[in-house]
Amino acid sequence: MSRESVEGAEGTERRDPVWDVVVVGAGPAGASAAYAAAVTGRRVLLLEKAELPRYKTCGGGIIGPSRDALPPGFELPLRDRVYAVTFSLDGRFARTRRSRNMLFGLVNRPEFDQALVESAQKAGAELWTGVTVTRVEQHGPAVPDRRTVAVVLADGRTVLARAVVGADGSASRIGAHVGVKVDQVDLGLEAEIPVPPSVAEDWAGRVLIDWGPLPGSYGWVFPKGDTLTVGVISARGEGAATKRYLEDFIARLGLAGFEPEISSGHLTRCRSADSPLSRGRVLVCGDAAGLLEPWTREGISFALRSGRLAGEWAVRVAEAHDAVDARRQALNYAFAVKSGLGVEMGVGSRMHAVFARRPKLLHAVLTGFRPAWNAFARITRGTTTLGELVRTHPLAQRALERLDR
Repeated sequence: MSRESVEGAEGTERRDPVWDVVVVGAGPAGASAAYAAAVTGRRVLLLEKAELPRYKTCGGGIIGPSRDALPPGFELPLRDRVYAVTFSLDGRFARTRRSRNMLFGLVNRPEFDQALVESAQKAGAELWTGVTVTRVEQHGPAVPDRRTVAVVLADGRTVLARAVVGADGSASRIGAHVGVKVDQVDLGLEAEIPVPPSVAEDWAGRVLIDWGPLPGSYGWVFPKGDTLTVGVISARGEGAATKRYLEDFIARLGLAGFEPEISSGHLTRCRSADSPLSRGRVLVCGDAAGLLEPWTREGISFALRSGRLAGEWAVRVAEAHDAVDARRQALNYAFAVKSGLGVEMGVGSRMHAVFARRPKLLHAVLTGFRPAWNAFARITRGTTTLGELVRTHPLAQRALERLDR
């Protein structure tokens, strides 16, 4: 935390030691939660262990649901706009499908996350960076009353809140406090590769999705001006094979001669259907809650949408005068998440299982069956979701049921 932040924080604590809402983690989920709570006029504190802007392993694809969940007037710092997708099956049978309308946009996460945090600050949230949260306590000597949660920091200080939102990533300490359970854990590896203008021009406006050699794996190339974000993802436990896939993928693309500016890895975790989303006055959202689409592992839209819901319901939890009312509001938050994002995750989990068994079939359908491509385009633009598509289209529902068997 900067000196200015410390002095401001200490001054604030002397005026009123209890915040209405404290949000832990300043990624898309946390910034979205802080914004949603702050626009109601409540006192909101956003805690981030890193200094901003900071890098995050992520393709940076902004699909329609992500765009629609952004704060009003938010200007996306797009590095490219995607109008074409090349699909390949472990480097073979490549086919490019194109669209007259933009499918989705691409951002660099440091810029995107920083802009989201600034929106939360403009709404009234206070930001402390360089702050590590070690635990939260809802009982004990650090907690002055039953309406308060103690957020304990690594430097020994304690921050008090009426409600806490955990948005501290897939290795979340707040998630551990809540008791989040996961069904699916995957390893993503990524390289940010600067390329010359001739190579960048070839990729402009087009992404590559490669269905990989490992069950449930795939790779991607996302162009962002003079840099290509190249990555792969597969099930945890296949670390060596996943690394080989990335190396082979980069070599196959003719990019092995370019030195990556950043090479990184990240674990993604998908929640179990019965996993809790709250405990007492503490809510979790985004990666901390295991909320992401199990097939594509798309997480930004899930982070933004669950973060907004968490911020809105955290305000209600903060206003609750007893444990019963706080529990009621937390359950309402869980219902809102499960009835929307939970449905999408359920369909995504089924799609992941089908894809892991039959990637060739999926590739053939997406590249050779126009209604499937149209559905893909509608999902990325945000005019429908995977869950809504299966629920409202009998053909899609029957096809998925048949593939499930």
